[in-house]
Amino acid sequence: MKPAPFAYHRAESVKDAVEMLAEYGDDAKVLAGGQSLVPMLAMRLTHFENLIDISRIDELRGIDLVDGAVRIAAGTPHSYVGMDDEVAESVPLLTLATPHIGHFQIRTRGTLGGAIAHADPAAEYAAVALALDARMDAVSSRGSREIAAQDFFTGLWETSLQPAEILTAVHFPVWGARSGFAMEEFVRRHGDFAIAGAAVAVELDDDNRVTRCGIGLLGLGSTPLRGTPAEEAITGRPVSDISADEIGELALSGIDDIPSDLQGSAAYRAKIGAAMVARAWTKATTEAINA
Repeated sequence: MKPAPFAYHRAESVKDAVEMLAEYGDDAKVLAGGQSLVPMLAMRLTHFENLIDISRIDELRGIDLVDGAVRIAAGTPHSYVGMDDEVAESVPLLTLATPHIGHFQIRTRGTLGGAIAHADPAAEYAAVALALDARMDAVSSRGSREIAAQDFFTGLWETSLQPAEILTAVHFPVWGARSGFAMEEFVRRHGDFAIAGAAVAVELDDDNRVTRCGIGLLGLGSTPLRGTPAEEAITGRPVSDISADEIGELALSGIDDIPSDLQGSAAYRAKIGAAMVARAWTKATTEAINA
């Protein structure tokens, strides 16, 4: 199929982009890498009268260490994130997540900000943002604001961004020295959307007690989710007293809208999701203990 007709606009700066969004309102959509939006347009799952291309705005590309967090500009491609030394050193969970995103062609064209703003419930970077308590920078013609990751994802392909706002950067906090990270997901074929998965981060004190834990879940709801019950239950406990199976079950407790589709029933996804959390927890804690 072909998309319905639309007007194409190329923004030369962030200021230019937000002014266009303010002008066209609900009839406009931002186009970054286009790896999610273009297929949806082609299949006529969505339609916009105006597409605003921000892919060539230089200020939307780049990776920097700022105030104890790695700031990644929204237009930075997945491939740059996956290869960057600063990311690998300071936010290794992003480095671990990147190879799970589609195929290399998608990682070359797709952008970190586009993936997060698209808010797909099976998106790897969205799960990482939740697990690490990332912060989003949003800009409109009225000014700028910061949005916590836990407040950003509001529904299927929906975020708390206002119609005239664009996501300009994401700040991923740098965790302590005794931290471990792991990303696990279950797919039928490499490059497919995950049936279920988990991004786990854990930080330990000198006595191997859990001082901080973040669990991002993907493919288990209408939005990317966080395994808050598990995080709260294990904080302060010796890691040796916590079983991986316990973490898996706790992370999914309270989730009552697990999808059921041709890829698997809700019960199947829940079982797979718990297993992915348990597997990621084991890898992350092993790394933290040996750090």
